Amino acid sequence: MIRVCNDHGYFADDCCPVCGNEGEPVLEERRRRQLSKFVSGALRHFPDDVELSIDAHGWTNYDSLVDTVTDKYAWAEPRHVEAVVATDEKGRFERQDEQIRAAYGHSIDVDLEATESTVPDRLYHGTDPQILNIIFEEGLRSMSRQYVHLSATPEEARTVGRRHADNPAVLAVDAGAMKRDGYQISKRGAETFTVERVPPKYIDGHT
Repeated sequence: MIRVCNDHGYFADDCCPVCGNEGEPVLEERRRRQLSKFVSGALRHFPDDVELSIDAHGWTNYDSLVDTVTDKYAWAEPRHVEAVVATDEKGRFERQDEQIRAAYGHSIDVDLEATESTVPDRLYHGTDPQILNIIFEEGLRSMSRQYVHLSATPEEARTVGRRHADNPAVLAVDAGAMKRDGYQISKRGAETFTVERVPPKYIDGHT
């Protein structure tokens, strides 16, 4: 459930994390997931299908996105989109002035600027254990996405990996060595890091 505090805005906890006020209900969990999935898909994968114009860096007009969402779902209101974007725990969305984009996860061709955030020396990737032999031979490739996605912790990598397998393998990646060798690793969202590929020599095994 997303709620709103009159003084501190939207939140997804039981009470406002600033003042403890329980706030007013805005959007129940099932519809929050539905809107988040649709917005993510529209910005990352199928903007043309919903007649959304995305520029070379992944940005689109925020009001156009709101119109797209409210046209799709009769119950959706502009505040619902604002609430979903504001409370996304993974930082999937970036909003600047009148524009918005997905922070990562694109399958469409966009040019995301490199970030200057600190990158840990070790990152992790959750995957289907049935393809480990291929990964150890060929490395991690972006496949249908633009970039390989890495996680800051094994726990987060395991959560991501469950999209592909019930009991995913978690690979450790020597991000420190990759950076020293000139690979550009960027932080996107709360705990996601992206890189074009991870050659096999930087994979330190799995759990």
